[in-house]
Amino acid sequence: MADSPSRVERPLSPHLQIYKPLFTMMMSIVHRITGVGLYFGMVIFVWWLLAAAGSPDGFATFSSVAGSFIGYIVLFGLTWALLHHAIGGIRHFIWDMIHGFGPQERELLAKATLAGSVVLTLVVWAIGLALKA
Repeated sequence: MADSPSRVERPLSPHLQIYKPLFTMMMSIVHRITGVGLYFGMVIFVWWLLAAAGSPDGFATFSSVAGSFIGYIVLFGLTWALLHHAIGGIRHFIWDMIHGFGPQERELLAKATLAGSVVLTLVVWAIGLALKA
């Protein structure tokens, strides 16, 4: 049997110890996290649909939970996650069109994603609370 060559020592792949966290890297991670969060948000959405289609008591239960302080925080977070993920999807669509790959453009798109999602969330909630009053 032939002798196999000795194992070549290769450098380890760079990992988190090598790379410093960049804003665009953090926005990519947040985009993934909001996508996962939206899966859990679908449970609330399905509960709302079932409560609306079911009995008035079931809808009253949902309304009392969603209308509580904790319910408002969860719904506010879901609103932000939905808008952030949607705007992040637009950012990825821009990249699919082979635009926005320069360092300044990537940074601008990442900042616009964060700022746009925060501003739109506040606008949606301001309108929703104004209509409720």
